[in-house]
Amino acid sequence: MGIAPFTFHKIEGLVFSKLMGTGAGAGFSLFPDFSTYAFLGVWESEASAQAFFESSNFIKEYKKRTNKIRTLSLRPLHSSGKWSGENPFGPNVAKEDMPQGKIAIITRATLRWNRLLSFWAAVPKASKAIEAAEGVHFYKGIGEWPFIQQATISIWENLDAVHTFAYKGKAHSEIVKDTRKKKWYKEDMFSRFELLNDVTYE
Repeated sequence: MGIAPFTFHKIEGLVFSKLMGTGAGAGFSLFPDFSTYAFLGVWESEASAQAFFESSNFIKEYKKRTNKIRTLSLRPLHSSGKWSGENPFGPNVAKEDMPQGKIAIITRATLRWNRLLSFWAAVPKASKAIEAAEGVHFYKGIGEWPFIQQATISIWENLDAVHTFAYKGKAHSEIVKDTRKKKWYKEDMFSRFELLNDVTYE
């Protein structure tokens, strides 16, 4: 977990990457889940990604230490904000190219040090909101650094389910208002993807 990112620059076709830990339970927790980690990669081509997951030393070493690996293949649809000073997911696609099937959402933020207590006090509300949402199939809190760099990954039935939660749900709208009012984030990003493939290896 600590050493691997220093070798990522040697991986052919990998243009952006993050190796992250997760929180306990669904991940919306101050307590870490030392049994689960997340790797995010943005690739020059599908062939580069496939070669990595099939034959890279990184994956080979992880397979020796895991009992399950879940791989999500995602096509970027819309992304706003920045991650480590850049937007790694490219330009937004046209509305007519929006899919009808499952959608993955990645949100992430670097918190301001003087807003940590305020942010974490609001986390239970956010957790309950997504737990009660209709059309959500999976969600997990992930992050680069405990407490200060936080992210989430979630999978939804379709875009309608995402829109209902984001724009019609009272709990979520209140969280968005608090985010702006209390200025929790030093840097943040919201990204929406089409879920192309979801494979679990055991």
